[in-house]
Amino acid sequence: MPGLRTPLYDAHKALGARMIDFGGWDLPVSYPAGTLKEHKAVREAVGLFDVSHMGEAWLRGPGATATVARLTTNDVGGAAPGKAVYTLLCRPDGGIVDDCIFYKRSDTEYFVIVNASNTAKDLAWMREHLGAGCELEDVSAATALVAVQGPRAVALVDRLGRTAAGDGALAALPGFGFADATVAGVACLAARTGYTGEDGFELACAADAAPRLWAALLEAGAGDGVQACGLGARDSLRLEARLPLYGNDLDDTTSPLEAGLGWAVKLDKGDFLGRDALIAQKAQGLRRTLAGFRIDDRATARHGYAVVDRGRPDGEQVIGTVTSGGPGISVPGSIGLAYVPPAAAAAGATLTIDCRGRDVPATVVKGKFYKRA
Repeated sequence: MPGLRTPLYDAHKALGARMIDFGGWDLPVSYPAGTLKEHKAVREAVGLFDVSHMGEAWLRGPGATATVARLTTNDVGGAAPGKAVYTLLCRPDGGIVDDCIFYKRSDTEYFVIVNASNTAKDLAWMREHLGAGCELEDVSAATALVAVQGPRAVALVDRLGRTAAGDGALAALPGFGFADATVAGVACLAARTGYTGEDGFELACAADAAPRLWAALLEAGAGDGVQACGLGARDSLRLEARLPLYGNDLDDTTSPLEAGLGWAVKLDKGDFLGRDALIAQKAQGLRRTLAGFRIDDRATARHGYAVVDRGRPDGEQVIGTVTSGGPGISVPGSIGLAYVPPAAAAAGATLTIDCRGRDVPATVVKGKFYKRA
C-alpha cells in the first residue's frame, strides 16, 4: 500500500531518488549521487531537502501569546515579531511531547512547525491546552516546506527572493529571523533556520506551488553545485551538529534537562506545562544525561546499543543506551549520542559500548561534533 506523498514526490522520482517508507510517508533517502556526496554538498556548497512531511499550524487570536506561553518551555511570547524560537512542548511530568519551532508574527499570531511523526499528537495536545481567545488552524496538508542549506544557500535564496523591504533583505535576516517573501515568484514564509549545522533557509509555501519552487532552486543553483538531498544526509548532518531527533534522542520519557536542552527552558518566564517537574528535577539532580561520544575504532554504535560498565556485577552492567549513531563524514571517527549517568559524561571520559557483542571504547565529546566556521 503506497504511503503518504509530498507535493514533490514526482520531482524526486524524476531525479532518480531511492524512496523509502518514513513514518508512513514515501520520502527520498538518497539520490543517485549518494548520501556521502549529498552530505558534502551541504557542507561545501548547497543542498535542497523536501521536508513537506512536517506538520504546520497557526495559532491566532487575542489569547495566542498566553496560550503559547503556557505550552512552551522557551520564552516564545517574549520574542520580537519576525523571530523564530526553538522550544519544547512538555507534559506536566516534564516529559517531552515534541521539540519544535514557533514563529512569532505578532502577539496575536504564531506559526509553528512540528515533527512529522508527532503532528496529530502535537496538534491534539495544543488544542487540549488552548486558552481563551486562541484558535488553532492545521495547515499541514496545504503547506510544503523546502530547506535550502549550505554555505551558498543564503546567496541562492536571496538572488531569487523579494520582500517588502526590497532586494537583499533575505540575506540580511539574522539567524532565526523570518519574513514573508516571494522566492522564484512563489509566496513563502522564509526563515533563516535549518537542521544541518549550516546556514540557510527553510521555505514554507503553498503545496501546489512547491514543484515550481523546487525546480527554480535546482536551476538557479546549478552553478553553485546545488544537490538534492535525502533523509540519509539529513540524518548524518544533524548528528554532526548534535541536533536531537525526536523518537531517538527525545521522547515522552526524557526531559529537556536530561537532553541538554536546558538553554531552551526558561523557568523564570512564568508558569508553563512541565515547569514544576523541571524545577524539582533540577533541584534533585539528574540521574542521566545525553552525552556525545566519538569512536576511533572501525565500529559504529547504533540506536539501541547498550553502554556498559564491566566492573559491575552481572545484571547491573548496562548503564546507558545509545540513541543516535553513525560514521562521521565531516568529522573523524564514528559519532553518537547516549543517555548515561552524569558521572560518566565528563569530557574526555571513556565509555564502553556493546557493539553487537564486542566492547568498543568511546570518548565523551562536549558540544557539537561539527561547527561551521
